[in-house]
Amino acid sequence: MKLLRPRESAEAKAWETFDLLATMVAVVQPDGTCLFVNSVLESVIGMSRKALLKRSMLEWFREPAALSEAIDAVARNEFATRRFEGALRRAVVGHHEPLPVHIIVSQTEHSHTRILVEMLEIEQQTKQDREERALGQAQVTKELIRNLAHEIKNPLGGIRGAAQLLAMDLPSPELIEYTQVIIHEADRLQLLVDRLLAPHRKPHVVTDVNIHEVCERVRSLVLAEHSRGLEVVRDYDASIPEFRGDREQLIQALLNIVHNASQALAERIDAGDAQIVLRTRIARQVTIGKQRNRLALELHIQDNGPGVPESLRERIFFPLVSGREGGSGLGLTLAQTFVQQHQGMIECDSEPGRTVFKIVIPLP
Repeated sequence: MKLLRPRESAEAKAWETFDLLATMVAVVQPDGTCLFVNSVLESVIGMSRKALLKRSMLEWFREPAALSEAIDAVARNEFATRRFEGALRRAVVGHHEPLPVHIIVSQTEHSHTRILVEMLEIEQQTKQDREERALGQAQVTKELIRNLAHEIKNPLGGIRGAAQLLAMDLPSPELIEYTQVIIHEADRLQLLVDRLLAPHRKPHVVTDVNIHEVCERVRSLVLAEHSRGLEVVRDYDASIPEFRGDREQLIQALLNIVHNASQALAERIDAGDAQIVLRTRIARQVTIGKQRNRLALELHIQDNGPGVPESLRERIFFPLVSGREGGSGLGLTLAQTFVQQHQGMIECDSEPGRTVFKIVIPLP
């Protein structure tokens, strides 16, 4: 067994901190030889840390000249940091295309022998920026809707009460019928306001949640409504553990998404070939917002419908935005609110014939 010298042992211990990062990190010598790679880089390249150490990092890049030049310049103290784009090769089965990355080469305390190379997936960076914008927009929207709902709620009671009093004094049945229209519409608006305020009124009831029990409950409800023409396929990962959450909120969030999918599948249901797939998986090293999570639940809801219209894709989670005539536009907004209350997020990827909503929730 090889014994590390004191300085090497201290460095190795310090470098272990890089395993806590969500980005790919390597510590290299000026010639590009790897002294350390973190767990994320291991996973992305598809080789173990032991196999990567003592090998040149340059061999994992499609065009290594830029990286070699940057490492050399930083080692000679020409620059403290160099940033540029590159393409990282991978040994992972099924990933033959190089991965576009943003590379940051930085000095360390011993830059003549130790250079820090950090890599961020360009797609991941774009995704994180998009998530942050979505979270910010959702928070602003929730505050706006809550304030607006309260402002609507107060005069609605007065309108309804005045219509009831007026009905008592009117002699003509025809005129009384008009007051009933006012009362009916006031009640309809009251129901809409109650739905807008529902996520803020109900307490967050935390219990142990089995996501597959949630899926089965939603599956049975949807199949009861569509007994023919619709197939709801289970694709579950039985190893997913229970987690702490609000079971009823998660049922409602999933039901809203699946219900929307079944409505979009109306023509295929009539044709008898409509399909919704409920797929659960465990994801590792997931970043939600700015929080990195070691494990997360991924719940995919996939349908073979016509897809979300391109004009709605950027606004699909906004309240009162609906692609269906007569729709309230609240289903996905409430689903997003419930998932966010579990520190999770919802994403949508849609094209004609395939729409996937992905719910991601951190696991303990």
